[in-house]
Amino acid sequence: MKRRIVALLCALLVTQLGALVNPAYACGCGAMIPDGQSRIGVDRETSVVRWDGRTEQIVMRFTVGGDAHRAAWIMPVPSRAAVELGDGKMFDELGRLTLPEHKNRGYFWPREHDWPFSSGGVRDGAGAPAAGAAAPPVGVVGREQLGDFDVARLTATDPDALKNWLEANGFKLPDRLATEVKPYVDQHWEYVAVRLAPRVGDEPLRGDLDPLRIRFDSDRLVYPMRLSRMARTPQSLGLYVLADHRMEPASPIGGSAPEVTFAGTIRPGTGPLAELAGAESVFLTAIDQRFPEPGRIDADHELRATAEDTPYRRAIYHDELLTVGGVPVWLLTLAAAVAVLTATSVAVLRVRRRHPGRG
Repeated sequence: MKRRIVALLCALLVTQLGALVNPAYACGCGAMIPDGQSRIGVDRETSVVRWDGRTEQIVMRFTVGGDAHRAAWIMPVPSRAAVELGDGKMFDELGRLTLPEHKNRGYFWPREHDWPFSSGGVRDGAGAPAAGAAAPPVGVVGREQLGDFDVARLTATDPDALKNWLEANGFKLPDRLATEVKPYVDQHWEYVAVRLAPRVGDEPLRGDLDPLRIRFDSDRLVYPMRLSRMARTPQSLGLYVLADHRMEPASPIGGSAPEVTFAGTIRPGTGPLAELAGAESVFLTAIDQRFPEPGRIDADHELRATAEDTPYRRAIYHDELLTVGGVPVWLLTLAAAVAVLTATSVAVLRVRRRHPGRG
């Protein structure tokens, strides 16, 4: 029975039957599956995670490419999940809140674009920026239509019900992925399966998809990543974490070292971000991470509070030549040095003229 459950769950994860047919495209928080002979790739995954110590909410948005007109996406979750559409304005607000600050940084000696090396005369400008009941015998525990998404919430208690759902949606069975799903089955996780199919027209799925918001109970902050090891191309993850403290991944789980791009207390005010935060102020940690070799991913992300809530914001420096009244400091310094040397030489000559026998 357990083998059948694992095998059937695998069918939700990918339609790949071989190296050249229906390749799988994993993404940071699950797996994206194209239909038929089409292809779909997740170019970028950006997620907002809100955790208050008891409940975790994930709002995710995918940027996809390829020629698939329909696709499915599955995400394992540690407990029963609720799903609804998210608001894309949330990502715009977070982008504004975490913008780098611009700083001027002076330098003394002239550079290639400064006078006298340039032909534009004396400049005081700057350079460019640097850079308790028994489980029901039905696998589908909930299903709803959310915009262009057909969302099914599934368990692995009834493989026949799960098989029927798979056949109705036209997905095939990839036996080789049983190993990837088995840890979730062993931990009795559940699954959110989403079918993406535009209701109007028959255009391929491209660009930014509408965000989805998933909520579930969890006493630890976990971001499912293990399925991303199926990806064949490098993966990129942008993670905004809203919590009581600054957060950090417990380990890089096989990717490059996570990079914090922002850390600090924010006050969202009103709007979708404030509604998600559920408080007047919350600590925001923005994390970027790359996975050059997805096959090395060996776990889900678990995030923990750092020892101190140290704020951080990226800075873009604008280098500019130091000037006084529009005149380069190096030129003033050089002129002053010449004047001192000249005055010293004149004084020495005068002494020698008055006392010719000295020296």
